[in-house]
Amino acid sequence: MASTTSNYIAADGLNIFYREAGPKTAPTLLLLHGFPSSSHQYRNLIPLLSQKFHIIAPDLPGFGFTEVPDNRQYTYTFENLTTSLEAFVDVLNLKKYSIYIFDYGAPTGLRLALRRPEAVQAIITQNGNAYEDGLGPFWKPLQTWWASGSDEDREGIRSGFLSFEATKWQYTVGTEKTVAPEAYHLDFTLLERPGNQDVQLSLFYDYQDNVKLYPQFHEYFGKSQVPVLAVWGKNDPIFIPEGAEAFKRDAKAEIHLLDAGHFAVETDTAEIAELMLKFLVKNGIE
Repeated sequence: MASTTSNYIAADGLNIFYREAGPKTAPTLLLLHGFPSSSHQYRNLIPLLSQKFHIIAPDLPGFGFTEVPDNRQYTYTFENLTTSLEAFVDVLNLKKYSIYIFDYGAPTGLRLALRRPEAVQAIITQNGNAYEDGLGPFWKPLQTWWASGSDEDREGIRSGFLSFEATKWQYTVGTEKTVAPEAYHLDFTLLERPGNQDVQLSLFYDYQDNVKLYPQFHEYFGKSQVPVLAVWGKNDPIFIPEGAEAFKRDAKAEIHLLDAGHFAVETDTAEIAELMLKFLVKNGIE
């Protein structure tokens, strides 16, 4: 089984941490993580894919082990996360790749696709939303805050969304399968770094701009006809299964609803890998 290496590379004034595996001559899969995790969430998926594919899984700014120097004065928006990801891709000289998008990885990866449609060969979305249909009840407090912009609503999000219980819940909701406890313990430890809660609150507030971009994502799906595999934990209250089905409106999409929750990649890793490998081969990416 191919080994996975951990690396740092300078890009966009940051020191970006990433995991890499598989032959560099093989097609590249760019795995983009979500809140509140990092490339660590792909630790079990990577070995199942890396014998046939070149895997790159970065930690986005504000997450995992990517380092953001204080003098960089980084502003945490999804537009800036995408700029950093774009610089990262350039430093690694990645010209063509398929993207795996989950949670925050979706608006980041899809913004990258808008900028470089010719680079994206396929999209695998695992609870990576691009339609208002997919916004579950989780989003109601955030939508209230987006409308009010009040400090009171902001602090309500801090206490309700950034606790250890909320972090663990995202992993365990919607599944009765065992979840490795180190996953949510690591996430919470990194969330608790000095200043990081404010980073997360900035991204929560900025997420409303991703929703405004949904029509552009839909247009991209339709014009590019990029093949899309939606493999979705159907019991996820954050991004509900209607969000998976909605891809069929605009994209050349294959939909699979798994008996899993938000972090389906933690509990249904082998099934996701099998679906991905079949999908990629079927679409000539091998």
